[in-house]
Amino acid sequence: MIRNVIIGLLAVALIGTGIWGTNQASQKESMALENENNYQRAFHDLTFHIDQIQEEVGTTLAMNSKKQLSSSLADVWRISSMAQSELGQLPLGMMALHQTEDLLAKIGDFSYKTTVRDLEDKPLSDKEYEQLQKYYDQSGEIKQELRKLQASSIKNQLKWTDAEEAMSSGQEPMDNSIVNGFQQIDDTVQGYSEADFGTKTGFAADLNEELADKIEGEKPVSKEEAAQKAKQFLDIPDSMQVEVEDLGKSLAFEGYSLTIEEPEGEDTIYLDMTKKGGHPLWLLQSRPIDDQEISLNEASEKGLQFLKDNGFEDMEMIDGKQYDTVGVFQFAPVLDGARIYPESVYVEVALDDGEVVGYKGAEYITNHQEREELEPSISKQEAEENINPNVKIMEQHLAVVQNQEEEDVLCYEFFGTINEDTYKIYINAENGDEEIVEKMKHAEPVYDTM
Repeated sequence: MIRNVIIGLLAVALIGTGIWGTNQASQKESMALENENNYQRAFHDLTFHIDQIQEEVGTTLAMNSKKQLSSSLADVWRISSMAQSELGQLPLGMMALHQTEDLLAKIGDFSYKTTVRDLEDKPLSDKEYEQLQKYYDQSGEIKQELRKLQASSIKNQLKWTDAEEAMSSGQEPMDNSIVNGFQQIDDTVQGYSEADFGTKTGFAADLNEELADKIEGEKPVSKEEAAQKAKQFLDIPDSMQVEVEDLGKSLAFEGYSLTIEEPEGEDTIYLDMTKKGGHPLWLLQSRPIDDQEISLNEASEKGLQFLKDNGFEDMEMIDGKQYDTVGVFQFAPVLDGARIYPESVYVEVALDDGEVVGYKGAEYITNHQEREELEPSISKQEAEENINPNVKIMEQHLAVVQNQEEEDVLCYEFFGTINEDTYKIYINAENGDEEIVEKMKHAEPVYDTM
């Protein structure tokens, strides 16, 4: 009898241990998935903001207005701080990336010091313009290296948690593609000439707060509802399993982090969604992308159809680039013939089969609104008179953009060239002020990820 009781107790203990072990493994897996989602988001945001830094620095070289020059440099200051923050969110703490961090700090500090002074009274010197040109060239080199790493990580399904494990175990950098890629970037930066412009200065991004305010009155969705919304957004079968976790508490709004794995285990989709309203913020599909089978134009049509299927109306492609075998497109709604830039969304399409593998829509959610009829007060010819005479105008459109006070303004959008470079110049359609100048990107190379 006693023997049977002991056997029974041991059996219960064994079952309990098994259940405990299963729960521990499940919690560990959930934590790893959440970490991977956060790392992926930080990396792709870092790549995006390095692109922005180079373009914004480049625009200062074509500006004619001291007011706009100050505004553009303020944007460089803000974006460089965001890039520093995103670099710090990646699991690269065991690596000495001092050179990259230092360059971002110098760009931000230079921009800050020139922003806060009176440029009408003390305009940029020739030496400072020369330094801006150096920063433009240097950030361009970092951009190219990051794009190579981004193309490789998507094509080869590289995981940041693997890089974190490799560094924790003391493996050599060459044993992990991500670690090696960032070490290459830091080595590239190390070769730049030194320029000391003082201490670091930061400027916090406010998109999270704006998004929180925008969705404040909306009804929260449950994890089950979030999973269903994700399936509808991606047009995938109900049978597919969706794992839903709460987003980190560091954000100004509550949200969900969703992970979807196809039954064969080849593809993984990461998607973040707001809890209030259930709005998809961004998605990334990690899968092997084969050789190109469709054109960039065909891919843009696939991206536009994806937006139409998800309720986006009157969208027009504004910009399209190719990175390896992925097409990256910017779309914006058009109202009364004007492009509404604050409501832009970004879609990435695989060029092997036309499948959407990336999406960013937070700006659309934050800025979408009912708008009154858009009518300019000055003519195109009057607006053109306020453009730097060295710029050769090629074409023009109407557009709504946000000025330095983050107010929506109707502008004439001019495309013009100086030497080999092309610029977009926005002239206020009410008063003729130069609102924004943007340097357009050259055609991107197709990166070799073999």
